[in-house]
Amino acid sequence: MFSSLKVRNFRIYWIGMLLSLVGTWIQMVAQSWLVFDLSHSSFLLGLVGFISTFPIFLLSLAGGIVADRVNKRKIMLFTQHAFMFLAFVLAALTQFKLVRVSHIIFIALLNGIVMSFDAPARQAVVVELVGKEHLLNAIALNSAAFNSARIIGPALAGIFIASIGMSGCFYINGFSFLSVIIALLWIKIPDINRPAVKNTFRKDLGETFSFIKDNRTLVILIAMVGVTSLFGISYVILMPVFAQDILRVGSKGLGILMSSAGAGALSGALMLAALGDFKHKGRLLFVASLVLSLSLILFSLSRTYIFSLIILAVVGWASITITALINTILQVLSPDKFRGRLMSIFMLTFAGLWPFGNLLAGVFSHFWGAPFAVLFGGVVCSLFFAGINTAFAHIRKIQ
Repeated sequence: MFSSLKVRNFRIYWIGMLLSLVGTWIQMVAQSWLVFDLSHSSFLLGLVGFISTFPIFLLSLAGGIVADRVNKRKIMLFTQHAFMFLAFVLAALTQFKLVRVSHIIFIALLNGIVMSFDAPARQAVVVELVGKEHLLNAIALNSAAFNSARIIGPALAGIFIASIGMSGCFYINGFSFLSVIIALLWIKIPDINRPAVKNTFRKDLGETFSFIKDNRTLVILIAMVGVTSLFGISYVILMPVFAQDILRVGSKGLGILMSSAGAGALSGALMLAALGDFKHKGRLLFVASLVLSLSLILFSLSRTYIFSLIILAVVGWASITITALINTILQVLSPDKFRGRLMSIFMLTFAGLWPFGNLLAGVFSHFWGAPFAVLFGGVVCSLFFAGINTAFAHIRKIQ
């Protein structure tokens, strides 16, 4: 289950990333609560979610090209320092009671721009740390770190919001980036032989799209990521509404709801890590996609706190299984020279389409309520994945 952690560089990187991700999740929950506390608007929750990830839609392809041309550790050192600075700015504005929703939107925009260059480098560096032999295990453990933080961070956020306030949450996140910065300074990443840069950005993009267009499997997998991002995980932005107005459990209940989804996702990530380079990845991918669709529909209909916690755990398991499997398959199918760019396409369809899902969820929630917004997403996912399962049965045979 933990074979890739035997690699020194990956172990140091993974620990630093885990500590930083806890801080990130603390800030995410506190920021959502702050927006809702300032505005009491589900639409603004969706808008902030949209703004925070919309730059990825515009810039992640450029980020992928940069990741294929520049040392990835240097990219990440720059981006982690930028994230830390922005967290401290938001903390100071909140502490001195100067913060407005417009400030949060602007900082979210800057975070999204930084993420556009951080994410492709962070995704593509894994294979340089562990090699293809441990790739699925390393990606699964990265997901395990993300979702361990997704359990710990929101639970801590619920406590910290009540005890040290939202500014304290943002300060904690700012200091947490030091763990990744120290890890990146400590490890040694092999400097792979990069071909001399001859192409323009436009030619590099053209090569990437030609490579994807000629491989129907890649097109289908990327489409599955896109639909999952647009309709399958946008429920997260509406969690404050469910906690406050639907289930009536307050900020502590919000943290537990988020942690439940994280616990399910963690179990999925550890399951994939234990399976390693197993056969029948395609079959598991389709099972997870249909489970995600059904569980979203059930969550939208639930008015019971305990049942909602159980269903969110299932949602978390299914969503991480889908994204981790597709991430691994894409990297295995990608030649080294395309890996950064293919990971930027993955991030474009995953994180880049997420803001549109957030915005759509916010609009639907504003006019028809949060439960309808989640129900709509679940129905769309079920129709799309059932259609893919019927029309492209060869995907189920991916080993």
